Parts: sequence; C-alpha cells; structure tokens
Amino acid sequence: MVRVTDEAIDRAAHAQTAAARLKERLYATITMISLVLGLAAGGNVEVPGAVATVVTGSVGLWLAALVADQQAHRVVHGTVATGRELRSMLYVSSPLLLSAVGPLVLIGASALGVMSLDAALATAAGVNVAALFAWGCIGGIRMGGGIVLALVAGGIDAAIGTAVALVKAAAGH
Repeated sequence: MVRVTDEAIDRAAHAQTAAARLKERLYATITMISLVLGLAAGGNVEVPGAVATVVTGSVGLWLAALVADQQAHRVVHGTVATGRELRSMLYVSSPLLLSAVGPLVLIGASALGVMSLDAALATAAGVNVAALFAWGCIGGIRMGGGIVLALVAGGIDAAIGTAVALVKAAAGH
C-alpha cells in the first residue's frame, strides 16, 4: 500500500497552484498580444487611449477570472471563498494584472518620446510572443526532450499563441 504524506500532498497542491498560475500567465500573454495588435491596427490611438485600453483590458480580464473562480467555488463547495481559498484565487489570477506592465512601460517610453506609439505596441507584442516561445522551450526542456525539441516546442507555442491572438484581434476582442 502506498502511504501519502502531508509533505507529498503539500507538494502536489503547490504544483497544482503553480500550473494554474502559469496557465493564467500564458492566457494573459496571448490576450495582451491581441490587445496591443488591435490597438496598433486601429490606427488613430494616442498614448492616453492606449493606456486606458491596456489597463481596462487587464483589469477586466482579472475581474472576470475572479468572478468565475468565485462562482465555481460557490457551486462546488456551497460557500463563498474566503481566507486561504480567496488568497489562492488572487495569487493564481494576478498574472492577468501583471500582463499589463510591459505594454504600459513601453507606452510610457512612447509618451517620453523614446519611440513611437506604433513601435511601442509592436515591441509589446513581440516581447509577449518571445515570452510564449520561452515558456514553450522551458516546457520542452522540462519534458526531457533536449534542446532541439525544446526549440521546436517554443516555436510551436509562439506560433499557436500568435495565431490565437491574431484571431482574437481580428474578432475585436
């Protein structure tokens, strides 16, 4: 018979939380790519509008995730999440807010005259595509496939993420 220790349960719970947080980070990255591409394609956007769009997109996504998590918790457990469960929800969903930081820094650089707004938005999209590539590479390495397989996995993840972002941008989301 296999004996499960508290330490093993804690490790499994930590791994599950880390996976959920990374999922949110990847989702936020793809969403931010579509958002900045949509802004860039729209043309007549200025810095204040770009800032407002990035902030409201990020905050809206975060709030939607919290509402969905809380509703799912109520349905499954029959109670509102509080304490540790609520802190876990906030921790897991925080990348949805953090996804706005990079684009906002680049938009701020545009406001300071360091680059054009179009360049800032294109750079923000490029950095996020590179992040998808890096996460794909990390996943390939963690699976033990070696460098070549990791690079292929990174390329596939970046391509799929970019394709999804382009579809979302084209659909106006």
